[in-house]
Amino acid sequence: MRLKPLAAALTLLVGTSLPLMAVAEAPAKAAKRPAASREQASSSGEDVMARTVFQTLLGEIALQRGDVRLGLDAWSDLAQRTRDPKVIARATEVAGLARQYDQALDLAKLWLSVEPESAKARQMHASLLVLANRLDELAPQLTRVLEEDPANLAANLLQLNRILGRIPDKKASQRLIDQLTQPYALLPEAHFARAQAALSAGDEFRALNETEKALQLRPDWEMAAVARAQLQARPAPANAIEGLQRFVQQQPGAREARLMLARLLISERRYDDARTQYTRLLDDAPTAPDALYPAAMLALQQGDAKQGRALLERLLATDYPDKHTLHFFLGQLEEESGQPDAALSHYRQVGGGEQFIVARSRAAQLLQQAGRLEEGRALLHSTAASGNEKVQLLLTEAQLLRNAGQDKEALTLLEAALKRQPDNLELLYDTALLAERTGKPEVLEQRIRHLLHLKPDHPHGLNALGYSLADRGIRLDEAEQLIAKAVRLAPEDPFILDSLGWVFFRQGRHEEALSTLQRAFKMKADPEIAAHLAEVLWTVGRRDEAQRLLSDTLRAHPDNSVLKSTRQKLQP
Repeated sequence: MRLKPLAAALTLLVGTSLPLMAVAEAPAKAAKRPAASREQASSSGEDVMARTVFQTLLGEIALQRGDVRLGLDAWSDLAQRTRDPKVIARATEVAGLARQYDQALDLAKLWLSVEPESAKARQMHASLLVLANRLDELAPQLTRVLEEDPANLAANLLQLNRILGRIPDKKASQRLIDQLTQPYALLPEAHFARAQAALSAGDEFRALNETEKALQLRPDWEMAAVARAQLQARPAPANAIEGLQRFVQQQPGAREARLMLARLLISERRYDDARTQYTRLLDDAPTAPDALYPAAMLALQQGDAKQGRALLERLLATDYPDKHTLHFFLGQLEEESGQPDAALSHYRQVGGGEQFIVARSRAAQLLQQAGRLEEGRALLHSTAASGNEKVQLLLTEAQLLRNAGQDKEALTLLEAALKRQPDNLELLYDTALLAERTGKPEVLEQRIRHLLHLKPDHPHGLNALGYSLADRGIRLDEAEQLIAKAVRLAPEDPFILDSLGWVFFRQGRHEEALSTLQRAFKMKADPEIAAHLAEVLWTVGRRDEAQRLLSDTLRAHPDNSVLKSTRQKLQP
């Protein structure tokens, strides 16, 4: 038995006004009674107290054990007998939670009869009327709640929509709020309540109109300014931006409005303007995560790695909850800037989240590049993963082996996994490419055809088979059909365009090959695309351009074997 709810129930009884004989009568009068009479009264009081304690415990234990009916009966009977406000409140709460709304309403009425001035009782009564969907009785109750609490009128007006939120008929709820707020037309909170009700009822035009009225009555109200911008953002983002810009000029410290302005500017790709807003936000609150994180991402998106790193490091020093993501991005930045040890340190600190598997894979690749292949493999083996994550780690391990020149070992690893999951698309694709690299093009064709049987619109599978055929100079018409379909599925993929250009070249369609490969290389200056383009340039007589292209690309990728073999092939 859990004791905490029982302790709370017993605490509820402390100070409860039980109708005990010994308490109800004056001490002097009790003193005049004969001893037997006093003993009888005391015994009667003790019996009532014992029964009350027993019933309290019975109700709470029944509720703990899931016997709502027994718990409710115990509390309801206790409420009727004691007429104590605290007991009635608990009984009302239990009835409401049990969805016995008629009984709960009767208890709430009892509570109001005992404590007619209780704002809590009246609010409970109103809430129960909402739950029971008895709107005809609700208006006078809520009207009285508003009238009798003038000190909290503004706050109560703003709570109306929350109170009425469970009413399924949103139009009826809107009409009720319009009625309740009618006497308070000079209060901005009344118009804001109407705006919220109109929005819930699907009337965005009315919602915007009421929000404007609220702002006219209270021009510095940030919540209304943000709400207006939200209403304007979908149909007219420019209007939302303009309104927020005016507001933050007049209210420079309006943080939520400025944050929303920055987000809207990003959505409209006005990145410089958005960065200006984030800079102002960070001037006011240098360690605020809600500005630091988007400001860092925006800086990185615009290629400002220095500023992005500085902001991420500042955020890392705060209590930002997702440190894993920060370490992941910092690891990427260190890796891109040629600091593998620092990158590895950050990747190792990614202990969860969406980037966990990617971070472990990158850490393993950095270890392999440092000549620590077995350490990298051990890191992957020690990584807790499930389902497709295990496949991703396996593919990374195969990549480590390939990078280390151990293609056959990588193929053996993936073949064993493929036996366990013969229809896994990623394993089929990677084992196919590895098989061709180890001199088994027939295995590539077999695996890719099985992949395409499972997923006919797999662009990379189509491209892989088409390129293999084209590179071997066989079945070129089929190769073109496969790659053309891949291009339709992924028109912006530079590697698929490279394959199409290569099949054109194999078919002797040199001009089409040249234009296609130039387009692919413009999209991505990859060394293998450069090698294909150089060979086509050489073939069409533009040999100086071919040599320059090879030389320039080799300077950037001095160890690329495809570039080296192409230059050797094209030597005069």
